[in-house]
Amino acid sequence: MRAVDIIMNKRAGKELSREEIRFLIGGYVAGEIPDYQVSAWAMAVFFQGMSPAETAALTEVMLRSGAVIDLSGVPGPLVDKHSTGGVGDKTSLIIAPLVAALGIRDPMMSGRALGHTGGTLDKLEAVPGYRTGLSPEEFKNILIRDGFAMTGQTKDIVPADRLLYALRDVTGAVESIPLITASILSKKAAEGAEALVLDVKYGSGAFMKNPADAERLARSLVDTGSAMGKKIIALLTDMDEPLGRMVGNFLEVEECYDCLDGKGGGGSADLMEVSLELAARMLILGGRAKDAGAARAQCEETLATGKPRELFLANIKSQGGNPEEFLKMKGTYRSSHRGEITAGEEGYISRIDAWKTGHAGVELGVGRNRTEDPVSPTAGIEFLKKSGDRVRKGEPLMIVWGKDAASLEAALPGLAAAVEYSPDPPAKRNLILKEIGGL
Repeated sequence: MRAVDIIMNKRAGKELSREEIRFLIGGYVAGEIPDYQVSAWAMAVFFQGMSPAETAALTEVMLRSGAVIDLSGVPGPLVDKHSTGGVGDKTSLIIAPLVAALGIRDPMMSGRALGHTGGTLDKLEAVPGYRTGLSPEEFKNILIRDGFAMTGQTKDIVPADRLLYALRDVTGAVESIPLITASILSKKAAEGAEALVLDVKYGSGAFMKNPADAERLARSLVDTGSAMGKKIIALLTDMDEPLGRMVGNFLEVEECYDCLDGKGGGGSADLMEVSLELAARMLILGGRAKDAGAARAQCEETLATGKPRELFLANIKSQGGNPEEFLKMKGTYRSSHRGEITAGEEGYISRIDAWKTGHAGVELGVGRNRTEDPVSPTAGIEFLKKSGDRVRKGEPLMIVWGKDAASLEAALPGLAAAVEYSPDPPAKRNLILKEIGGL
């Protein structure tokens, strides 16, 4: 078997066998097949696609390329949630303690910011001392104790994904639906979850810019996950505008804590809507509720008890942070380089473009262009006004913090350009477009 023959078969649109996929990916991980041949194969996949059987085979081969976390002995149900990424998308930090308070255990393996999208690990590590590089034993123990644990992908877990992701990122193959599917599901299977809720985003701030492409990805994920024996539900959600009122690493952790204030009133309505709908599906998959309405009611009742907030702080302590220090830092842990965006005209804010906001965030130091770039814990944006709000010309819309003066100066024009105005109130956004999959 030769790599060049596999590349040519895929280039011609032929369906690859499991053995061919195993040969190519296994050889790449072992260092026997070079980057340039796998790059050619990935580009052939980008243009020719993969069948459901091929995608499932690729996912399984990637999963078995390294270690898998053994959660045997951990009382279930084990249910996780995954987002395809966005701007201000911090729902994991709200959902994990919320569903844990309802008896769902959430083993969460998360990623870092890349490009205009934020990363859960960077947000958590903005809390001084918080450790995301957990050993499998630590991960398991924290999961049992707190009901959820947050860890990153180590070099031993799904090494094929780490190598392929880096290659796709520099060769223009990031948006391939089969490759995205295999990347997401191989990591989620490796973390030990039995069931998975997927937040597949569309809009300017998402990888998939329109609902049709997002639905294609969601169906690929649901079909492949189901073929692997996972219980799986996907929601298509709007990412045309930033989610919540904060964009930034510590800022978003702070906002999530506020969302768990016992009433859900600490976060903006859009953030709470998406978080509650995703959490409700996790309860369904975990057998704690029969339908979304009943599940959401349970979530809202549990928020009112304050238990999710207690678990949020307990997890900070379990993973090396100091809850008391975190509470002291709230509201003050900000960069000294501060600016402001004011309304350019009078009327209603009709839209705040997520893509432009996200790229301004990278300028500020919130995100990164390359995996090795550092991020700032204290940079970010606070939205004083959001779409639908009436504003006067010159009225403050955003407070902005940059990692340094030059970053702040570079980001401000992009943020001003992200705001769109209308003389009339905009139509209400439909945040949840569709549910795909189910039991």
